[in-house]
Amino acid sequence: MTSALILVDLMPRIVALPVAPHTGDEVLERGRSLAGAFRAAGRPVVLVRVERPGVPEQPPGSGFAEGLTEPGDVLVVKRAIGAFHRTELHDELQKRDVSTLVFGGLVTTMGVESSARAAVDHGYEVEFVEDAMSGFAADEHEFTVRKIFPRFGTVRVTADYL
Repeated sequence: MTSALILVDLMPRIVALPVAPHTGDEVLERGRSLAGAFRAAGRPVVLVRVERPGVPEQPPGSGFAEGLTEPGDVLVVKRAIGAFHRTELHDELQKRDVSTLVFGGLVTTMGVESSARAAVDHGYEVEFVEDAMSGFAADEHEFTVRKIFPRFGTVRVTADYL
């Protein structure tokens, strides 16, 4: 059994949003660092991005942020808030014998939290990298990482993985 890094919605149009307490660029840089550490340890890196359903073309900035993906990464496109609903994520994790998911990305109380709740429902252990995610408001983020996430898993910081 191994752990996998799950980075949610690190896309230019979402990284550019006004988020707090960490900027989108800070979250992206920490995500890149975490991904490098996981790859170096031979652990899976899963990158998740959202597509709006029912539109002929996605808005500009809907791809993965530059320099984020590498060959061998698991790329998941979701059409809901969470990364498990009607995607191949669970199957891909099972193929790789993953038992623990380490979450980062944007936004704390949306894609990250929704994906983590579903992960627990699927039987995964979960960890949260507090400084590799951010919310629409600092107080939302702080409340979630201090009060909600500890009920589901362990809250850590990027330095714990590097």
